[in-house]
Amino acid sequence: MRKWWTTLKEGEFIMLRGLKGEYSHNIDAKGRLIIPAKFRDDLGEHFVITKGMENCLYVYPEAEWIAFEEKLNNLPTTTDKKARAFAYFFQGSAIDGDLDKQGRTLISAPLRDFAGLGKEVVFVGMGKRAEIWDKAKWEAKNAEVEMNIEDIASDMEASGFSI
Repeated sequence: MRKWWTTLKEGEFIMLRGLKGEYSHNIDAKGRLIIPAKFRDDLGEHFVITKGMENCLYVYPEAEWIAFEEKLNNLPTTTDKKARAFAYFFQGSAIDGDLDKQGRTLISAPLRDFAGLGKEVVFVGMGKRAEIWDKAKWEAKNAEVEMNIEDIASDMEASGFSI
């Protein structure tokens, strides 16, 4: 796996690469899915696939998953019902993803069902992770985002992010 960031000086990082772009692929009858060639180096040979927000799937490079899982493991899951549910959602559904010789990985039936994945899917790069969407759901979500991008940008600016 390539390192997608570098240290400038202590505490400062700059992104060199990352998972970005949008790629369409098909799931075969056995539930195997080709990982886009542009994502393979950044994801590495071993990665984690889990449920994501808005009924998509999240795909984490192994190092990113370890960092995310550490945060989940620090939640008070023994005593806090919402923390426990949050951990169930991500950790309980997570599977290890591995590439075969054709660059494919198997998406489990429960994950395919959760995301409502049909034959056509879209990979969306999100920097530290990728998302897998059913193509029709992605097209609807993307159209909604495009229609509301000015309001979204305004809200992001109010949160301290500017273009």
